[in-house]
Amino acid sequence: MKPLSSWPQSARANIVGVFTDIDDTLTTEGAITADALRALQNLKAAGLMVIPITGRPVGWSIPFASSWPVNAMVAENGAVALLHNPQTNQVNKTYQQDLATRTRNFQEMQRIAKRVLQEIPGTVMAQDSPGRETDIAFDHSEFHHLSQAQIQQVLTLLKEEGMTATVSSIHINAWFGDHNKWHGAQWILKELTGRELTNELDQWVYVGDSTNDQVMFEHFTHSVGVANIRRFEKELKHLPTYIAQQERGAGFAEVAAQLRDSQI
Repeated sequence: MKPLSSWPQSARANIVGVFTDIDDTLTTEGAITADALRALQNLKAAGLMVIPITGRPVGWSIPFASSWPVNAMVAENGAVALLHNPQTNQVNKTYQQDLATRTRNFQEMQRIAKRVLQEIPGTVMAQDSPGRETDIAFDHSEFHHLSQAQIQQVLTLLKEEGMTATVSSIHINAWFGDHNKWHGAQWILKELTGRELTNELDQWVYVGDSTNDQVMFEHFTHSVGVANIRRFEKELKHLPTYIAQQERGAGFAEVAAQLRDSQI
């Protein structure tokens, strides 16, 4: 990972949009800080598209989709897009899977969640679970701690059940389907603009902090890790191109400042 300060101005000048993780990338101690919120506002004011992609649930994400200066928000690791209509002040939901599939998967996921809780001592559901529609999540670092061995046990069981599973900085997330943050990014850009993300990857940047961001680090020409990504460095097969000096929201603000300066 190269210092963010080494990102060439010529490359930054071509950026048209930012995809970003939320937890421990935009937020600090679970809340967005003033510098990170101001960074979002500055990016929008500069004419860049801004789209957070998170493993957080629909219910948790809706208030932020309606109040943050973003073009859209993609929740539950690419499964659901949230689009705010400023005229009606309503947030509309768009899904990758149809209702019948979601209903069937939801029932099966509740069975698997119970199995995890029964078979792996010490596991608890994430506190935001009531807002989840297309996945399940277990807390490993937000309000409850799991060891690396316990996390691996959970992942093994979930994958035995045929689920896709990832680990964020706070949760273990699992779902049925081949969608992920990368597929979600391609999907939402197509929904919003009709454009193919794969045709303009050198015009976008992704900002993240954890192992569930590495699929984005792998595909994006320009990617940045906020400084707290060092926590997961040894577990990442795909590292971001650059790393910010500061952690979490302050690190995201660094990225925004670099982009803002290149647009002047």
